[in-house]
Amino acid sequence: MDIKEWLSNRTRGGVHAPHRKNTAQCETVIMPPPERIILAMTQHIGAPCTPVVKVGDTVEVGQVVADSDKPVSAPIHSGVSGKVVSMTELLLPGGMKTAAMVIESDGEQRIHPSVKPPVVENYDDFIKAVRASGLVGLGGAGFPAHIKLHPRSLDDIDTVIVNAAECEPYITSDYRECIENSWDIISGVQTVMEFLDTARVIIAVERNKPAAIAELSNIAAGVSKSGREVIVKSLPARYPQGAEKVLIKACTGRRVPTGKLPSDVGCLVMNVASIAFISRYLKTGMPLVDKRITVDGSAIARPKNIRVIIGTPIKDVISFCGGTKFKTRKLLMGGPMMGLALMDDELPILKQNNAILAFAEEDVRLTEPSTCIRCGRCVDSCPMNLVPPWIAAAYQNGDAAAMEKLGVMTCMECGCCSFSCPASRQIVQTMRMAKGEVRKAHTPKTAEKEPAKEKTAVNK
Repeated sequence: MDIKEWLSNRTRGGVHAPHRKNTAQCETVIMPPPERIILAMTQHIGAPCTPVVKVGDTVEVGQVVADSDKPVSAPIHSGVSGKVVSMTELLLPGGMKTAAMVIESDGEQRIHPSVKPPVVENYDDFIKAVRASGLVGLGGAGFPAHIKLHPRSLDDIDTVIVNAAECEPYITSDYRECIENSWDIISGVQTVMEFLDTARVIIAVERNKPAAIAELSNIAAGVSKSGREVIVKSLPARYPQGAEKVLIKACTGRRVPTGKLPSDVGCLVMNVASIAFISRYLKTGMPLVDKRITVDGSAIARPKNIRVIIGTPIKDVISFCGGTKFKTRKLLMGGPMMGLALMDDELPILKQNNAILAFAEEDVRLTEPSTCIRCGRCVDSCPMNLVPPWIAAAYQNGDAAAMEKLGVMTCMECGCCSFSCPASRQIVQTMRMAKGEVRKAHTPKTAEKEPAKEKTAVNK
């Protein structure tokens, strides 16, 4: 790469967060089916699903148990055979309440008759198959995959980027996908290239994963052909390298404008585990009923990468990893930078969940925030070129228009600002609340109803 190309692809901001990839060499272990699973009806961005089975019904592995007729949605399948014993309600990590289905396993793991390889002969068949698989973004965002693979203008897409950066500390589930299932990844890449008629696929991997780069490069070289190329691109190990807009800039030099989508600059970005799953689904017909997650943190007795059935209670996952060796002070769903703190371990594994981290007291002691010293480190580290102190001032003043003008809605809550702040200020929380105020300002107020006029009796 020449200096001109390097400068055009260089991304802004970011931080050197400690990697702590403790489980990188831990081969994936399959966790046995739990006694029961809890399936949240909200497992992706978009409309929640509605149960298509009822309490008392018997279900089997791979059977659709919930779906929605809304376009931005994906069906939910059972990962165990057994009986639906109850419908309940869950409070998700983000604070949203959702309905949930409890299925008690019979231990037999019978496969439903509908589980068979789909017939895919053209692009429309491919999109229908992806939707039927229940696939959503497995990297954390949880966007229904069939929507992403069906952009407004398919002809404008010239580059598919496979996100294998995995820049969050601790998490190694995608790395293990690259090492253990590299052929599934390349097969998935070829499938996407064929049905989207895309000439170029870039598999993006951070440089702190040399084994994954070598493994994928060896295979990719053999599948590239005239008119189509598969490139494995090594990227600097700098958080948040795996963020969609950052990744597009690093791989292609293109910048996604505010309010626009990757497809508006000719790109489509998919997580590496999602790409590999598509390959497996087209061969087997088994929908998304389990996934690989990293279980780590100072409180976990035996950190591992495990393949776990979606809906398994987190407490069962931790128990499978030997339980905790210290009292858990903080439990996270996801990584330490963008993960969500959990109130307890009763919640289940979700489709977009890629890690469970449990930390002891000494690792989560908070420093009392002090006054902002205007050092500018939060500004330097922001990959979206925002000025958090200005946004914080507008938030304190209740000025939603100013917050929006300062670009708060482009904040992806990556945490670089808080990580780099010497005053230990809770900048991400302020940005999140500021975004809420902007959304509130755009929500139409309910028109006040005029008081009903009293009817008076009329004497005849």
